[in-house]
Order: sequence, then structure tokens, then C-alpha cells
Amino acid sequence: MVIPSKTHTKEKYIIFLFALTTFLLHFFVNLSGAYGYFRDELYYIACSEHLAWGYVDHPPLSIYILKLSRLVFGESLVAIRIVPALCISATLIFTGLIAREMGAALKGISIACFALSLSIIHIAFGGFYNMNPIDLLIWSIAFYIVVRLIKTKKPHLWIYLGFVLGLGLLNKISVLFLGAGIGVGLILTEERKWLATRWPYLCGCIAIVIFLPYVIWNINHDLAHLEFIKNASGQKYASRDRSDFISEIILLLNPINFPIWVSGLLALIFYNKLKTFRFLGWVFITVFLILIFNKTSKGEYLAAAVSILFASAGVYFEQFFKRPVLRFIVYAYLVILFLVSALVVPAALPIMPVENFISYSKAIGLSPTSNEKKEMGELSQFYADMFGWEDKASDVAKVYNSLSPSDKEKCAIYSSNYGRCGAIDFFGKKYGLPAAIGNHNNYWIWGPRNYTGEVMIILGGSMEDHADDFESCELAGASDCDYCMPYEDNLNIFLCRGLKKPLKEVWNEEKHYD
Repeated sequence: MVIPSKTHTKEKYIIFLFALTTFLLHFFVNLSGAYGYFRDELYYIACSEHLAWGYVDHPPLSIYILKLSRLVFGESLVAIRIVPALCISATLIFTGLIAREMGAALKGISIACFALSLSIIHIAFGGFYNMNPIDLLIWSIAFYIVVRLIKTKKPHLWIYLGFVLGLGLLNKISVLFLGAGIGVGLILTEERKWLATRWPYLCGCIAIVIFLPYVIWNINHDLAHLEFIKNASGQKYASRDRSDFISEIILLLNPINFPIWVSGLLALIFYNKLKTFRFLGWVFITVFLILIFNKTSKGEYLAAAVSILFASAGVYFEQFFKRPVLRFIVYAYLVILFLVSALVVPAALPIMPVENFISYSKAIGLSPTSNEKKEMGELSQFYADMFGWEDKASDVAKVYNSLSPSDKEKCAIYSSNYGRCGAIDFFGKKYGLPAAIGNHNNYWIWGPRNYTGEVMIILGGSMEDHADDFESCELAGASDCDYCMPYEDNLNIFLCRGLKKPLKEVWNEEKHYD
């Protein structure tokens, strides 16, 4: 009979405690109402009503998970955000387990989990539904499997890794960078002996087979995702440079965390106790170099790779607890990390009433930001994109409900922005609106349906944008919103009649991927 070690039991408890605390924090913030549905959440919900093997701007896994989540939990704000909160909590669990597998004891595991739980980007990603928290979890699972593979040399773990990488690709194609990192790690370290076996190749084949449906979907849709990436890089992200990427990494992982994750990277490369896991250092370096080579990369893209650095940092920092002076310094540093993080957490999680947050952010010098270099209002784009969506549906409904029954039957509601279309689709049900049509990303693929353009309500734009295309066009209303992005405020609502060409004929000219 094997008696469980009390130390190991404590380690499991501390990992679970960090995960549970993280989940409950998100749950209760959302239970209080937070700030509202995020732009992308509305679009993802719309996508989950059109299940397919692919979408213009992302692979399908996150959409299928959302569909299942909606069926199980519903689509209230709390329900929609259960999955991201669970994913971030599970990421914490795997980070703690990785640290333990790499040789950390209770204190090292605690440091790894503590640092990750105070990463600003991890806090933010756990607060709304998107593909990123799923991505963070998948990378942490992959790292855990690799660590177990290095320790145990059990070849069947390559099969598990193949399945995880394949599912990761079906969620976000940046998992290709992880695959590249694993390849470089195999070449540059003693793990290259695996290259003489069939197992890494079997792993790759499994991942490719799982990812294949999205590849086929893209082939059948004129390589839509590649067009999306090209347009996004050349348009809304064109003004970015590598300095933006570096500064965002430091900021988003929490500036006070910088010494921890950098120490974790250096430890993977130079610390003798971790030389067995040097492979993982090369994985991270490869991913970093790929992202820095692309000057339009956002700092958040690196977030999925840092769980391994927090874990290795936990192993490295444990040595400092053996000497009283160094132990005091580490404890003091962790207290500073917590206190500074408490100051900036309101910028990543909506725990304050918005009016209070605006005053608070001004007091501590937090300026509104946008990684798309947009004109800003009182809030950063991250929060601004949680405001104004139901107002848009309500204001469009006023125009729609002024129509005769016969006009309503043939009236299309159109916008050139997936957030606005998603708002019409989600909130419009409450106001009796039909589903929207639009030219942005997957809305363009879903097409104009059976509408002809005989009667159209258009949300956004100017009279000059629309008047020449219709027999008549009138300004029928406007939609204002507090705290939203400036380009989402004071939107015109037009009622236009008699599109001069059938809508299906002009649809190809309307495509807008970015």
C-alpha cells in the first residue's frame, strides 16, 4: 500500500486553491453585471448559430465549445463567461503541475501559480469568451505532456501531444508556432534522439489530420483566413512595430512579473537543475523569434508560451528560501507584486463601476489604449467594446417598427461591422428584429440571404456612402452610447429603398475581411 505524501497533498491543495480563487473572482465579477457583452462575444455567438468547419477570422473549435456551453449553461453574461474562467483556472492548475514535475516543491509551485494569476493578460482573457483562454489552456497542457515526455521517455505521450496540438490548431493557428518550437527543441537538444523514431512524425500526422477540416474549409472559401491575416496586417495593424510588441509583453504579463518570467527563461537555458528541460527554453525562444520577426505581432500572442517560464521560475526561486536574507527579499518582492497588481487589476477585470474606474485610472495615470491605434474615448478599447450594443439594437428597432408589415417582411438590416451585426442578432430578438446581414468577415460569407435590397435599414456610415446606391435614402435615426469607442458613437441609421442593383449581384463587391 502506497501512502500519499503529505507534502504532495499540500502541493495539490495550493494549486487547487489558486485555480478556485481565480474562477470565483471571475464568476462573481460577471454575476455583478461586469460592463456588458464584449464585441467579439456577440460575434462568436452569431458564429455558433452558423456551425461550420471554419470561419474567416478563426478556426472552429471555440465556436463549437461555445455552442455546447450555450446549450448547457445558457447565454447570460455569467453563463457565456464560465468557459473562459474555467480555462484560465485550468491553465493555473497545469502550470502548477508543470512546476512540480520540473522539481519545484510547495514554495516554488506557489510562486509559479501566484505570478501567473497576477498576469494582466491572463486575468483579462479569463473575463470574456474568446479563443484565447482556450489557447492558453491548450499550450499549458502541451507543455505538461512535453515535460512528462522528457522525464519518463514514454513514447505514447507523443500521441497525446499530437491530439492536443491538433485541437489547438482547430482553436487558433498560432499553435503552429508551438509546433515549430518543438521541432527546433528536438534539433538543438539531447531530445533529438526521438527524431530517429516514428513518434514525433506520428504526433505531427495526428495534429495535421485533426486540423485538416479547417484547411479544406479554407480551400473551399478561397483561402479566406490567409486573406484575413494579410488585410489585418496591412490595414488595422499596419502602424504597429516591434517596439509595440516588446512593450506590450512587459505590460500585459504585469511589469512587476518581468523579473520572474525572464528568470524562468534564463533558468531553462543556464540553471543546472533544469538542464533536462532546456528543450522548453528553445521552444519559447523559437516562438518569440517568430513573433518578433513579424512586426505587426501583438504582445498578447506570446501569453500562451509563458506558463512554462513561470513554472521554471518557481523551480529557480526555491533556492532563495534556504537563506534567511534571500527568503526575506523574495517575500518582500511577492508582497510588492501583489500590491502593485491590486492597483492595476481594475484595468483587466471590471470590478469597479465604470464612473469610478475612469476617475481611478486618471488618478493612477492609466491612459486609454488600443492596439489598433484607434481614436480613444474615456476607456481603453478593451472596456469600450463592452458598451453600447443593446442601445444599437434598440435604436434600430425604433426605425424597423415604424415600417408597414409589408415593408418589414422585405427589410434587411445591414451594417459593415461584425460587432454591430452581432448586436442586432443577439439583442434584436428582444425587440423583434430579423437577423442582420453584413460584409465583415463571416457575415459576408453568410450572404444577403433572400433580401433584394428593396428596403434596407443601414446602421452606420454617411448619406454620401449610401445615397447613390438607392432610389431614395433618408436619415431615420441615430444611435448614441456612453463609454463606447468614438467610432461606435453617434451612428447614423438610414432607411433606404430601391437598391439600384439586386443585392446578390453587388454582394461580391462588398467583401471586407480584417
